[in-house]
Amino acid sequence: MEDIEYLNFIKKVNTYNHENINTVIKAYKYAKYLHDGQLRQSGEPYIIHPLCVASILADIHADTDTLCAALLHDVLEDCIEKTSKEEITKMFNEEVTKLVDGVTKISKMNFSTKKEAQEANFRKYMTGLTTDVRIILIKLADRLHNMRTLQYKSEFKQKENSIETLEVFVPIAENLGIYLIKNELEDLAFYYLDKNKFKEYEEKYLKIKEDNREDLSYMRDQLSEELNKNNIYNKASYRIKNIYGIYKRLSKSENKDNIEIIHDLLAVKFAVPKVQDCYLSLGIIHKNYNPINDKFKDYICKPKTNNYKSLHTTLFGPNDKLVQAQIRTFAMDRYNKYGIADYWISDPVDAATIMQENLQQYQFYDSLLEMYSRCNNKEFTKEVKDKIFSEKVYVYTMSGETIEMPKGSTLIDFIRKTSFHHDQFNCNAIVNNEYVDENYVLKENDRIKILNNEDEPSNKNIKTRKLVSNQIKENQ
Repeated sequence: MEDIEYLNFIKKVNTYNHENINTVIKAYKYAKYLHDGQLRQSGEPYIIHPLCVASILADIHADTDTLCAALLHDVLEDCIEKTSKEEITKMFNEEVTKLVDGVTKISKMNFSTKKEAQEANFRKYMTGLTTDVRIILIKLADRLHNMRTLQYKSEFKQKENSIETLEVFVPIAENLGIYLIKNELEDLAFYYLDKNKFKEYEEKYLKIKEDNREDLSYMRDQLSEELNKNNIYNKASYRIKNIYGIYKRLSKSENKDNIEIIHDLLAVKFAVPKVQDCYLSLGIIHKNYNPINDKFKDYICKPKTNNYKSLHTTLFGPNDKLVQAQIRTFAMDRYNKYGIADYWISDPVDAATIMQENLQQYQFYDSLLEMYSRCNNKEFTKEVKDKIFSEKVYVYTMSGETIEMPKGSTLIDFIRKTSFHHDQFNCNAIVNNEYVDENYVLKENDRIKILNNEDEPSNKNIKTRKLVSNQIKENQ
């Protein structure tokens, strides 16, 4: 088993990083030496785990330092043979040591309760994003392999790990745009949390797949041919929403069996060379299948806050089925799978630097820094889960800028997030051409203009505004 995993891993790395393969092999041999004699609960040699973690990262062309750190990610805390950060730096470099240290848990001996240790480690991993996003990418690969092999844990640990996966690692993957890992983590966690419910929805998924395979194949091939006729080279595919995604949508509905409420349950996907080809393709697709007007989304003009880009249009497909068409460039298509990790493929020389620079443009980044600066471990954990990992609504400024807000946010929350000088603004606004007060709950696609003191339509809320402004200042 180990030999097969090792050979497959080396083969992957050789396809894109042949010049540094000896350094990666050195890291593997050192990790194997340090983990010698250790077994996983499956009975396998422990080295299988870091090898599989590194292999997941090699699938997305991780750089040499990241692969070495993935192979060594447990050596500071889970080894019979002891090593040190100084020794790792001596054998490799400071970058590898920084990454290994970043994913190493803080010793439980430093805390009085398990919960305190979990909160401290959560804070460490999340703020690791602000120093080197590769730390969290290693943690995601680590969690994915642990979830793939969770059958060897006790039922209690299976549920505990699955809850943490849905509450922490799935939102991290989503915020970084890594949908390939997000979807698999969701389904694995769902399986271990409720195997009976998972089986119920797996059967729904398989029936949907069987009932729609022929229509989706026809629609994909037909539209692909139409695009080719118009000299638009394309790669076409189709997908069905993942099992947990179906469950999550239906669990919020009064009619749990009404699959038709999921407008993106079925999708045909088209990757084309250039942005202009996306919009030309949209016209051709609409010529062949009538769209539902209020289900069109232009995430190319206005990407999601995790930089997901695509055109989405829901169509009346074959046999009266609703099918979402997704149209994006080849570069967007790859990014939509791998998220920020895509820079390893698109710009391998400067990937680590570009990842870190681009991460600062994500809306959650500044929020993370602000929470870190004023919160203790317990408060930090709660605020990240409540404000960054919660369900979102997307609203707009008058200039068209998309602002991501936690579901249930009010106008006051919007002002806190978007206004540097709160005292220049009162707590009224015009939302969708109507005046609202500070208690207004934001809704999806609201367009908001915050009124400054000179825009005041009346004086009736001055006292309230002053009270709320003082409250904002006190809470800063």
